[in-house]
Amino acid sequence: MASTSISVLFLLLLATFAASASAATFTVKNNCSSTVWPAAIPPPATLAEFSIGGTEDYYDISVIDGYNLPMAFSCSTGSSPVCTSPTCTEAYRFPNDDSKTPGCSGNSNYQLTFCP
Repeated sequence: MASTSISVLFLLLLATFAASASAATFTVKNNCSSTVWPAAIPPPATLAEFSIGGTEDYYDISVIDGYNLPMAFSCSTGSSPVCTSPTCTEAYRFPNDDSKTPGCSGNSNYQLTFCP
């Protein structure tokens, strides 16, 4: 009888945690004429940055350390920064350039496109 009660309690706890779990989905698409090897070459590099968790996610394209590849980064509910040159106006260009860090609802779907 005690083991049945423990099993039922365990299943209820498991169901509660499973119901509250969620995840973000990332889709990476390469439209470039050659293979893109992430983190395979030294800087300078165009960066796709993100911070996920909670009720709000943040993401951006950064050219602070340099530029080597055009890219677009989008969220299912937010804006879609596109960067196709080193002087990209939609990219994070200096530390604390927070106006270039869009947000979207937590656990969203993201698409990163190389050579958009």
